[in-house]
Amino acid sequence: MLCAISGEAPQQPVASRKSGNVFERRLIETHIAEHHTDPVNGEELHVEDLIELQSPRVVAPRPPHLTSIPSLLRAFQTEWDAVALESFTLKQQLAQTRQELSTALYQNDAATRVIARLALERDHARNALAQITVSAGAGAVGNGEAMEVDGQSLPAELLAKIEETHQHLYSTRKKRPIPDGWATAEDIAAFDVTSTTDALYPGSSAIAINESGEQALFGGVDGVAGVYDISEQKVVQVLKCGTPVTASFWWGSRAVVATAAGVVKIFEDGNEIAELGSHSGPVTSIALHPSGAMLASAGTDKRWFFYDLATFKPVLQIYTEADITCCSFHVDGMMFFTGSSDGHIRVYDVKSGDSMVTLDAQAPVKTIAFSETGVWFAVATRDTSSVSIWDLRKQAVIKVLEVGGPVDSVRFDYTGQFLAAAGPGGVAVQHYTKSSKSWSEPVRKAVAAKAVAWGATASSLVALTPEGALSFLGAA
Repeated sequence: MLCAISGEAPQQPVASRKSGNVFERRLIETHIAEHHTDPVNGEELHVEDLIELQSPRVVAPRPPHLTSIPSLLRAFQTEWDAVALESFTLKQQLAQTRQELSTALYQNDAATRVIARLALERDHARNALAQITVSAGAGAVGNGEAMEVDGQSLPAELLAKIEETHQHLYSTRKKRPIPDGWATAEDIAAFDVTSTTDALYPGSSAIAINESGEQALFGGVDGVAGVYDISEQKVVQVLKCGTPVTASFWWGSRAVVATAAGVVKIFEDGNEIAELGSHSGPVTSIALHPSGAMLASAGTDKRWFFYDLATFKPVLQIYTEADITCCSFHVDGMMFFTGSSDGHIRVYDVKSGDSMVTLDAQAPVKTIAFSETGVWFAVATRDTSSVSIWDLRKQAVIKVLEVGGPVDSVRFDYTGQFLAAAGPGGVAVQHYTKSSKSWSEPVRKAVAAKAVAWGATASSLVALTPEGALSFLGAA
């Protein structure tokens, strides 16, 4: 009678009711405690299902090979040989595992080196892209030649003019008095819609008022821009741009217009005098340096350019990490700001193009406007109903102004007291009182607008409606 588990004669034999096999009691009870089954046929088995068997107590004789010293030595030798063979097998397996681990580590190191090399090549390619010649395929300069970026430094004459402008503006900015006849908060509180034109240029998204406040420049998706004379209440110049107009501003008496074709056109007396073509996608924003000697353009191709307006040639270009949605020069002319679709405001040194700081606006930036104080700038972002006032010294938001709806355009007046905000929900003006350091809202009108601009002496506002018409707000 042999145990079905150990194969040896059991000391306390028991039989299973399920399979009829004989087991050593301690072995079968241990198996039942762990598995609750018969080890032979797998049926459920309990201790109560075991039948104790009676057998005579017979001492099993020693095997013949363990009855003498030579036999014992032979058994020990066999055991030792088995241990030696097992140890050799383990050493072989360890060496093989080490080899596999070494190969895996080498492959991982090689992959890391390849990734690092590709990242370095990408960075070099970006830097090269910022310095290569821009072919005429993206557009041509006014004289029809291909545009070439002359390195990454501005011409000496332009640098001197920038420095001179900065010194003059910085020394006089804080001492500027409020001009005589400038509108007060009471004047602005009396604003109402005085007149509205017909839809002139459908799809317009930007408007610029000249220094005298008499002419408005804007254009639409049909590739035509116009100069509207406010006093005569009619379009006095029609500017053929060819593709949808995306931005505009005045350069003295000259009209500057950006287009979806990636070019910037300059008009004088209704005639095109220059075309600056650099972008491989639509131009989203343009800005004029305070010196009037340099123009900046930014676009969806993640690049911005500086152009020398004396030669109409690009003098600097920088490749950024995201589509640029808006741009603006600081009022002193030494810093250049860009807002991007990734929610960041990037600040660059105008003279070198080097990045100075990156600010997080938390959402895609739609527009940036500087106060003439030089300390504050206003930012509007997508899908928000507020305007954030940033302090340049602290590089942080110091005030959030709720305007009751999405904001597409913000403009400070010349004195920095009034901030106009426009959007599909209407036009609102925020007033900052320096004596009490507080903000108030003197006026809000339900005039849907894509853009807004201040008239002369802040005595009026010009709102560009989504239909491409102009609404004029002023004292009734």
